[in-house]
Amino acid sequence: MVDAGRTDIGKGMIAGLAATVVLSLLMLMKAAIGFMPELDIVGMLSRMMGSPGTPAVGWAAHFFIGVVVYGGLMALLDPRLPGGTHTVRGIMLGLLGWLLMMVAVMPMVGAGLFALNLGIMAPIMTLILHVIFGAVLGWTYGRLLHRAGHAHA
Repeated sequence: MVDAGRTDIGKGMIAGLAATVVLSLLMLMKAAIGFMPELDIVGMLSRMMGSPGTPAVGWAAHFFIGVVVYGGLMALLDPRLPGGTHTVRGIMLGLLGWLLMMVAVMPMVGAGLFALNLGIMAPIMTLILHVIFGAVLGWTYGRLLHRAGHAHA
């Protein structure tokens, strides 16, 4: 039983990596087209970690959160979250993360509650990104479980 749990955590982390790569590509595309440059999550993470102007620190934190935190939580919470599919459960986890980011992280980095200091598009953009991230996270986790022959949904 313990081995199955470890396997699921590993699958969660692989799903977290896939979702984080997709999210990172979307963030890079957003930056490349110059859309909402004030919404620089990597820069915000770098500043929060005491390394402003060091994007590598922000990217490392971004991948740690996506792979280890979200991936681990997906594996641990998936059986307990409501929703008919892993994809829906991943979206729910993404929405919980978005809410935490909006009420805790954004005020800490000076963006205000729900990042409204950056304009109304900031919470909308981050919501869309979290839904996409969660969908990829849940879908990938479900596929990995299915491939391994796990019986739960």
